[in-house]
Amino acid sequence: MNTLKQKAPLPKPAAKKVVLFKVFSILFPLLILGLVEVSLRVFHYGYDLRLFIDYPDDKNYLVFNPHASKKYFANQALATTGNSELFKKKKDATTLRIFVLGESTTIGYPYFHNGSFHRWLQYRLMHTFPDRDFEIINIALTAVNSYTVLGFAREVADYEPDAVLIYTGHNEYYGALGVGSTETLGGNPQLVNALLSLRDFRITQLITSVYEKLRTAFVSNTASSGGTRMKLMVADQQIPYQSELYKRGVEQFRFNMNETLAFLAKRNIPVFISNLVSNEKDLKPFVSFPVDNLQFPAFKKNYDLGLKSLQENDSSSAYAYLKIADQRFSRHALCQYYLGKLAYNRGDFKQAKAYFSKAKDLDGLRFRAPEEFNDVINQLCRTHKNAHLVDAKAQFEAHSANKIIGDELILEHVHPDLRGYAILSDAFYKALKDTKLVDVNSEKELSFDQLLREMPITKVDSLAGLYKVAGLKRSWPFNEALTITSFRVESEEEKIAYALATRRTEWLPAIHKLFSHYTTNRDFIKARKTVEALVLEYPTDAQYSEKVAMLSGEVKDYKKAIFYFKKAFNLAPSFDKARFLFVLYLKIDQPKQALPYLDYAMANNTAGMNLGPVRQYTEQVIQLQNAYSRDSANISVLNEIATAYFRMDNKDGAAKYVQKVLKTDADNREALALLNRLK
Repeated sequence: MNTLKQKAPLPKPAAKKVVLFKVFSILFPLLILGLVEVSLRVFHYGYDLRLFIDYPDDKNYLVFNPHASKKYFANQALATTGNSELFKKKKDATTLRIFVLGESTTIGYPYFHNGSFHRWLQYRLMHTFPDRDFEIINIALTAVNSYTVLGFAREVADYEPDAVLIYTGHNEYYGALGVGSTETLGGNPQLVNALLSLRDFRITQLITSVYEKLRTAFVSNTASSGGTRMKLMVADQQIPYQSELYKRGVEQFRFNMNETLAFLAKRNIPVFISNLVSNEKDLKPFVSFPVDNLQFPAFKKNYDLGLKSLQENDSSSAYAYLKIADQRFSRHALCQYYLGKLAYNRGDFKQAKAYFSKAKDLDGLRFRAPEEFNDVINQLCRTHKNAHLVDAKAQFEAHSANKIIGDELILEHVHPDLRGYAILSDAFYKALKDTKLVDVNSEKELSFDQLLREMPITKVDSLAGLYKVAGLKRSWPFNEALTITSFRVESEEEKIAYALATRRTEWLPAIHKLFSHYTTNRDFIKARKTVEALVLEYPTDAQYSEKVAMLSGEVKDYKKAIFYFKKAFNLAPSFDKARFLFVLYLKIDQPKQALPYLDYAMANNTAGMNLGPVRQYTEQVIQLQNAYSRDSANISVLNEIATAYFRMDNKDGAAKYVQKVLKTDADNREALALLNRLK
């Protein structure tokens, strides 16, 4: 009986060759790609896209990589750069390190520098906790959204953050990789984030560059064809409320922010994420979609009558007509906005607020985040134990007329004015306090009112911001024509600010020029403010802190002089700084605080001064103060303190204790005699 012949098995050596061939077939392309990648790196093609790089002038510090944003922009001409804020590679034990993530509002547009909320926060914390170091590193960028926040968050986790602060959402549709942006890779967040991870490879950068060049060559009206970045980033100018594209934007925001908070939660890093604020009361919707007249004929008729009544200043009729129009079709953005204005003028602020909020949500040009984003933020904060809601919206409403946010605090659509940025900083500050990340002694705290008075925002910073916004409003989508009298450029401050706003000068030379102007006119208070601004910008540069201290001494503000001399001393100890410090501490009657700096000055006495008697008298004063604390009826001790201060040529200290004696014993001979010598 015949049987089917079975196929003979391959000899073992042949089977091994097949396996090796398959492995080689798989590995060979990878090897080629690897060689290309290595070659591109050897010849320095493309960019190092790490978030932080070594600071060129001091390898002990890291700084935000100016190329980091290029990962998120296919068109490199649109990529933006951020701040250059140094932080130590090795964090000091006493340092509180905070990273700040977000977009244009977060970086402080249009003021930047010390207008940003994080600088207000920095100033408040460093004056509330003068003996503690704070590193608040702002890595926000303009024209980005939650993709950048997620990508940056994954990297900052490796740099020992004590907290991460986030303010983002307004750029979600048109920022880089947004669903309505010219810089998009599609609507699937998982796919987009996977593709982004490939952009660290130089070969991917090469392919992207070739693609962009081909697209520019063959496609007209590309993103580099002119216009503001705001306009160039927008692909879909009309995104209806609750449309498919609208919902994709919401889900993109939800996905990326959820991933951000979940990742940071795994690393046990506290996150403080703010809800969003925008101009609702004083900004019309940019795009209000036309209503189908055949389907909703009563809407157009009543809406047109309402507009006519508005033009005739007949607010009562306008309100009635627009109410009817709204009943016929309730998704017309401008109708909602006009109803809000009319309700506001009638004093019905609750109803007005509802109309304004709905008008913002219905606005087809999505430069203001819809209220649904705030709902997402609230929900995510409840979901993730490491996430803390910063209720900036409540803070802004509390400082707004009738609790409706308008142009009292917002410059155009979403960017706060300087007071608005101060309020935003206060919202984050309160959240840090509430969670005990900072344990504040209310007696030593710099209050919000003090912050508003003392924050070193120069007039040039303020004016330059206003000039920039004025220029913005002349372009799409605002298109507000400015008359020649819109602002003046007459004073020296106005000229410097205008040059800064129009990019005819950079910030640092502008501030130096302003400082020279003030010192020439011997206005030392304003001169000091300009240098305080430089301290915030360059906190590791001791010369600026020392200069503020010297100017503070010039205007007899000894408390601030001590604060800045200590900052300068901690950065770069020297005999001169120590001498100023112990002299100032003795002048304000704090001998215990003076002693360490007196000891340093004696140990590093480059001037060859005889400081032994000063130290002897300082110790004597400390002992006498201790004695007086035990027996406050013994006024002879006060005379001894006054005499000791007098002998070390500290007339302020001597006068203080003479007055104490005379207040108790107006005829005290020893005190009167010393008083005459002081005169």
